[in-house]
Amino acid sequence: MTPLRLPGPPRRVKDPHQLIAESGADLEGHGLKRTMGLFQLVCFGVGAVVGTGIFVGLSDSVAAAGPAVVLSFVLAAVTCIFTAFSFAELGSAIPVSGSSYSFAYATLGERVAFLVGWCLLLEYGVSVSAVAVGWSQYVNELLDSLFGWQLPAALSSGPGDGGVINLPAVIVVMMAATLLVRGIRESAGATAAMAVLKITVLIMFCAIAFTAFEHGNLTPFAAHGAGGITAGASLAFFSYIGFDAITTAGEEVKNPRRNIPLAIMICIGLVTVLYCAVAVAAIGALGPDAVSDKPAALSLIVNQVTDSTVGGGIIAFGAIVAIASVVLAVMYGQTRILMSMSRDGLVPRVFERVSPRTSTPVANTWIVATVFAVPAAFSSLDVVVNLTTIGTLATMVAVNIAVIVLRHRNPEVRGSFRIPLHPVGPVLGVGFCVYLMYGTGWTTWVQFAVFLAVGAVLYACYGRSRSRLAGRNAG
Repeated sequence: MTPLRLPGPPRRVKDPHQLIAESGADLEGHGLKRTMGLFQLVCFGVGAVVGTGIFVGLSDSVAAAGPAVVLSFVLAAVTCIFTAFSFAELGSAIPVSGSSYSFAYATLGERVAFLVGWCLLLEYGVSVSAVAVGWSQYVNELLDSLFGWQLPAALSSGPGDGGVINLPAVIVVMMAATLLVRGIRESAGATAAMAVLKITVLIMFCAIAFTAFEHGNLTPFAAHGAGGITAGASLAFFSYIGFDAITTAGEEVKNPRRNIPLAIMICIGLVTVLYCAVAVAAIGALGPDAVSDKPAALSLIVNQVTDSTVGGGIIAFGAIVAIASVVLAVMYGQTRILMSMSRDGLVPRVFERVSPRTSTPVANTWIVATVFAVPAAFSSLDVVVNLTTIGTLATMVAVNIAVIVLRHRNPEVRGSFRIPLHPVGPVLGVGFCVYLMYGTGWTTWVQFAVFLAVGAVLYACYGRSRSRLAGRNAG
C-alpha cells in the first residue's frame, strides 16, 4: 500500500493491515491473553468512567451551571456519543491495544499519532493523579463517618491544599499497579465487582435523595445562562473521560470486532442516565448551593437528608471503591498505550516487554505507577482537570477525522459496526469537541499549546529517528 502523501516530505502512515497483523488482533494479542467477555468489557468501561467526575467533580459542574447541570451532562454525553460511534467503528475494524494512537497512525501519520499518544499520556496518566486525589478526599469522609477522625492534612493533601504529601493517593496508585501486574483476568474481575458496587451505591444515593426532593430547588433552572451550561459541560466532560479505554483492551477481548463497539455504546448510555439521575436527585434534595464547591457532596447530602452519618459513610465507601476502579482501569489503558508506542519504536522498548508468567507488561506498569504517584502526592485535583479535558477532546477530534480518512483510503478495512449517516456523525463529533474545547478557557489553551510543543520536540529528538516504520521504509 502507498502511504498518503502531502506536499513536502512523505508522511509515515502505518498500514492498518500491518497493525492488525503485528498485534495478532484476530488471534492472540502480542503476548497478551484474550480473557475479557462483553460483560467484563462493559464493567471495565464503567470502571474507567464512573468515579471522581461524579463523586467529586459534580460540585464544580453545579457551581458553573446550577440546576442546568443536567443539560451540561447531556451536552457532554452527546459529544461523547458522536465520538463513541467513531471509536466503535475503528475499534471494530482495527482491534488493537493502541486506541486513538493506533487509529491515528493508520490514517493521519506518525507525527500526528505521536502527538495523539502524547495527549493520551495526559488523559490516561495525569488523570490517574487527579482521580487519586479525589480518592483521598473520600477516605477522610469515610474515616470521619466510622471513627469521628480524619487523617491529618499533612498526610492527606498536597502542598497546594495546605498539606505535605497525599499519602492515600499514592497508596491507591500502588494498589492498582499491584493488581494489574498479577494478570488481566484478576484485574477484569476486580473491576467488574467494583463497577457493580458503585452503580448500586449511586442508585441508593438517588433513592435517598429523591425522598427529600423539592421542585423549587431546580429554579431558576439556568441562572448562569447558556455560558454556564457550556462551562458546566466542559467540566462535566471530565466525568466521561475513560470510555475510550475500552478500545485499549483490543488485544485482550474475546471477539473484539463485535464486543468493543457494543461495550462502548452500552457504557455511554448507562453512564449518561446515571449521571443525570444523580444530578437531579442531588440538587432537588438540598438545592445547588448545598452541592457546589463541596468535594464530598454526595455524602454530605445523604447525611443531611437522613440526619445520620451512616448513609454518608456508605456513600463514601462506594466512592472509595468507584474511584479505585477508575485508577485501575485508567492505569491499564495507560500501559497499553505505551506498549503500542514502544512496539513502534516511538518510546523505549522497556514498555513493550510482556512477562511470560503473568502475560502483563510488568516493568511498564511499575514505571507508570511510580511516575504518576508523584503528582498524585503533591498536586491538587483542580490543577489538571481542564488540561486533561482539552487533551482528551483533541484526541477525540483526531479519532473522528481518522474514521473519515480510513473509509476513504481503506474501505476494505471494516468491522461489525459502521457509523450511520457517515460522514455526518464524525463531522458533528469534531464540532461538539471543538465547542467544549472552547469552553475550557484561554489559559487552558495556552497550557495545551505548551504541552503540544513539548510533545513535538520529543518526537523530533527521539521518536522520528527511532521509528521502526521509518527503518522498514528505509530498508
